Amino acid sequence: MSDFVWPTILILNAVLVLLIGVFVLWKLNKDKKSGYPIKDERTIKISGKAAIGTYYISLAFMVSLSLFIIFGTEFLDLPELEAGWAIIAIMLVSGISNALLSWYYSRKGDL
Repeated sequence: MSDFVWPTILILNAVLVLLIGVFVLWKLNKDKKSGYPIKDERTIKISGKAAIGTYYISLAFMVSLSLFIIFGTEFLDLPELEAGWAIIAIMLVSGISNALLSWYYSRKGDL
């Protein structure tokens, strides 16, 4: 049964990503043809500030995670953290912090 599940999940995931990509490209093309600007100066500035903030938050998280892994395994005899879980945690922190910072900066009046 386990041989059947993962290929099916991966194929469904690839189809879902492809469909979302087609929808996003269709929406961008539709907005471009109707005359809406894709990005103006404010959205570019918001994206830039959110990206810089996300970089620093992710960097601090990765350093703290590395120190926790080193000191946890060497001095506290904690079990080693698998690489997959560390990567998932880093991706979640990066994605959530970018979304929150973009939302925060878009709610601010003047940047």
